[in-house]
Amino acid sequence: MFMSLCTPQHSINFINPSILYRFECLFLLPPMRIPLFSRLLLIFLCSLTLIFAVSGQCLRDQQSYLLEFKNSLDFDSDSSTKLVRWNESVDCCSWEGVTCSEGRVVGLYLNSESISGILDSSSSLFHLHYLQDLSLADNNFLLSTIPPEFGNLINLSYLSLSHAGFSGQIPIEISHLTRLDTLDLSTTPEFLPVEFGLRVPQGKLGLWSPNFATLVQNLTRLKELYLDHVNISSQGNEWCQALSSSLPNLRVLSMSDCNLQGPLDSSLQKLQSLSIINLNANNFSAPVPEFFADFRNLTSLNLRSCGLKEQFPKKIFQVPTLQMVDLSDNELLQGSLPEFYPNGSLQSLLLSGTQFSGTLPDSIGNLKRLSRIDLSRCNFNGSIPSSMANLTELVYLAMSLNNFTGSIPSFSMAKNLTMIDLPYNHLTGQIPASLFSLPSLRTLLLGNNHFSGQLHEFSNVSSFLLEDLDLSSNYLEGPIPTSIFELQGLRDLKLSSNNFNGSLQLNAIQQLRNFTYLDLSNNNLLTEYNGTNSSLSSFPQIVRLNLASNKLKTFPEFLRHQASLELLDLSENQIHGEIPNWFWKIPIPFYLYLGGKQYRGIRAHGNAGRRH
Repeated sequence: MFMSLCTPQHSINFINPSILYRFECLFLLPPMRIPLFSRLLLIFLCSLTLIFAVSGQCLRDQQSYLLEFKNSLDFDSDSSTKLVRWNESVDCCSWEGVTCSEGRVVGLYLNSESISGILDSSSSLFHLHYLQDLSLADNNFLLSTIPPEFGNLINLSYLSLSHAGFSGQIPIEISHLTRLDTLDLSTTPEFLPVEFGLRVPQGKLGLWSPNFATLVQNLTRLKELYLDHVNISSQGNEWCQALSSSLPNLRVLSMSDCNLQGPLDSSLQKLQSLSIINLNANNFSAPVPEFFADFRNLTSLNLRSCGLKEQFPKKIFQVPTLQMVDLSDNELLQGSLPEFYPNGSLQSLLLSGTQFSGTLPDSIGNLKRLSRIDLSRCNFNGSIPSSMANLTELVYLAMSLNNFTGSIPSFSMAKNLTMIDLPYNHLTGQIPASLFSLPSLRTLLLGNNHFSGQLHEFSNVSSFLLEDLDLSSNYLEGPIPTSIFELQGLRDLKLSSNNFNGSLQLNAIQQLRNFTYLDLSNNNLLTEYNGTNSSLSSFPQIVRLNLASNKLKTFPEFLRHQASLELLDLSENQIHGEIPNWFWKIPIPFYLYLGGKQYRGIRAHGNAGRRH
């Protein structure tokens, strides 16, 4: 048997700027009588004690700097999850948002701490010279400038001041942080109200003097650069060459809305590690170079609203690693879709508001990971490939305002599909009943097509999540299924300009607690309300109600308790008699239409149709 004790005595010394740790392992029995395994175990336990003592305990000066920094800040204690818990009775290396190495603070993560106020140049933050990671993102430093003292934190490898409310010139001292591999100075312009309801942007960060090239010239280790909404204002050959000559290891380039000009210079080809390119909302006024297809690690390409023009290179769509491409809102950009290889990586294909044209290839069904597709406001034609029904990961499908013809796939395999947006095409045939039973579908927009036939009653309606249903301006006929009004989440229902007939009891709407929009105009419906007075107050508050051009014979009683109407159209119906007195007591909608040739014998206060 033996005993051992590890105590802070005098045989192992660690010296640092503020404290001396001394440890000694005392073996109370002669070493020769202790088995080798036990001796090794004792050494291991003493080593653990030493490690925890050195790296787990915050050095006194580090804790002092942190507390001084905290006390200099204004923050909302109700929203804070980190600063509010800092106190001197607890070792600072155990504080939320703080990481240490050998008692020194190397990581400080104070993002989203509801900090407000100005960060002063004399802040004790700038005495934490061992910092490697620093995030003050998503706070509000009240449009103050970034202190140049950030340049003193020369050990930083990660710096994020994004969306923190800084403004003005980015200091040249940031370029002294030569160990940075991630720099995020992204900002969102603040808008302050002025006369006449206009808003002007305030508080934008910028690179004027020094310029962009000066900022990045020494940051050769940088792998991720985020400068979204920073005013750089640079010509294509300038900013492209600055990137390619200074940042050879760059993987993430995010500089949206930076007032960058084109063209996209060929020097960018040198950045072969690029994985994410986010340059949306600039003004390139140029084509996309074919060499973008040579970025073999490219996963995300965002060039939305950049003034792109001419033909987009098809080969870029075929980059094997590409997961997201967004070319939306480039009105002069032309192109067509290529054949897609099996097992492609593409997850988001966003081309809305471009001049892309042609047909959709059947091979689009090879994109098994595709979850978002937005081809709205393009010039595509032909049929929607049946292979798209096999896209099991599809969540969002938007292809409105094209020239698609034929029927639509059932999408019965798309269990996660939440939106189908196909209005303003030339689609024909019957609407597949399976669309209504998609388990995740919330929005189904099929208006302004050429669909025909009847809608059949739905089964298992209680499990449906549908909120917005638009089948207007088609050739649908027959009665409106009563099961539509069993869709408990339904908010908007637009069935106007079809050939629906039969009778419809408006009191069916009463059970739809979230219902706000009903348009049944221009059909051949006999619409009635047979609710009781006791049920009127529980009727949902409707914002827009259009029953024009039907066979409505009386003013619906449920209008008595409607207080949120913005539009009410009862024109071109068959209402007889006098407008009831209670009607004039309801809040008058912004748009009110009561006129029409089918109204007979109505005596109203002023015009039968009016706009307030």
